[in-house]
Amino acid sequence: MKEIITKSLENTYTYLEYKNLVKHLLAEGKSTGPNQSEALTNYSLLNDKRMKRLDKTIKLTENTQLEIAKVTAPQTWLVITEGWCGDAAQNLPVIAKMASLNSNIELKLVLRDENLELMDLFLTNGGRSIPKLIILDNDLNVLNTWGPRPSIATKMVADYKEEHGVLDANFKQDLQVWYNKDKGKSTQNDFVEMIQKSFVKEA
Repeated sequence: MKEIITKSLENTYTYLEYKNLVKHLLAEGKSTGPNQSEALTNYSLLNDKRMKRLDKTIKLTENTQLEIAKVTAPQTWLVITEGWCGDAAQNLPVIAKMASLNSNIELKLVLRDENLELMDLFLTNGGRSIPKLIILDNDLNVLNTWGPRPSIATKMVADYKEEHGVLDANFKQDLQVWYNKDKGKSTQNDFVEMIQKSFVKEA
């Protein structure tokens, strides 16, 4: 596992580099990843606008700020993502803002389809769902993982799948509406919980 993680860390982007990559590809009418289609490009365009808006509007709660400050040992937050992914666009700005609060946290992003070996180590219910965040210590031990969406949204997805079998266009629209109303609070709550649990383990 560490060998695959080490290899993937050689191909990472900072949050700014990732946003610039998406922007430059869109200028060429492309999305990230080997599969190109008009639909994926349109998703990427929508997500680019969404992330720009969220970068300006996301606010971190006082509790989130206090908990993030408690990370005293160096960590790498490695996120597997793609520009066309709607869940990534909603969550990356929140994750980036949290990581920026603490110099012990280094945020690095990799593209899923260029790092399938890494992705396949961190499947969700057998699927290559993104975004997937892997929290690593200095020795590349996996401290925790998160994704592909906040726990509340994960339950929404599971409940809908159980009732309807698939996630249709109506649900996907409803999920984006939920994200817009939630304003990143559920993602923050998940991360606060992870940090608090890690201190319980250490104790």
